[in-house]
Amino acid sequence: MYANRRNWNPILYASLILFLCTFLAVPSSWAHSRGVNWFDDRAAASSSGPAKIKISLNEQRAYFYKGNKIVGISKVSSGKKGFSTSPGHFRVLSKHPRHRSSIYGSFVDRRTGRVVKANVNTRKHRRPPGTYYRGAKMHNYIRFNGGIGLHASGHVPDYPASHGCVRMPPHMAQKFFRHVRVGTPVRVTW
Repeated sequence: MYANRRNWNPILYASLILFLCTFLAVPSSWAHSRGVNWFDDRAAASSSGPAKIKISLNEQRAYFYKGNKIVGISKVSSGKKGFSTSPGHFRVLSKHPRHRSSIYGSFVDRRTGRVVKANVNTRKHRRPPGTYYRGAKMHNYIRFNGGIGLHASGHVPDYPASHGCVRMPPHMAQKFFRHVRVGTPVRVTW
């Protein structure tokens, strides 16, 4: 029933010990069994210490900390080439649950409500007669650098694709929005 110690392979035993020591040394963000797009509401509400957000541009991930404990990880999509998201140390400037872009959106026919021209940039495109501008939805918007912020999006690929903001899956944007306050530190790194 029990293995005889004389039959144990010392190389296999040493390899197992090395694996366990390596696994225990891995940072919790890598070793967390839930992977990406998880948030521990209970830990966010009960853990001591201030909230802070770290956005990794290389990883395309946002990390929510309470004190020194990671309580949430979300995939993100930051600014694409020509619209890159700037690294640096920032603070949450404002929060808007139902924000709309003042630059990117669509021109909509006033009479029919039909989109006449999508994906417009108000700095470049002139509004056709008989239309109005409708900004792109940026729900659960957390502004931290001028007009740049974290917000919900239905399109969050694993690569930079935005006009500078940091897109998040809607359920994750809602969690970050709920637990962050104006003044919360936001660190954007490569």
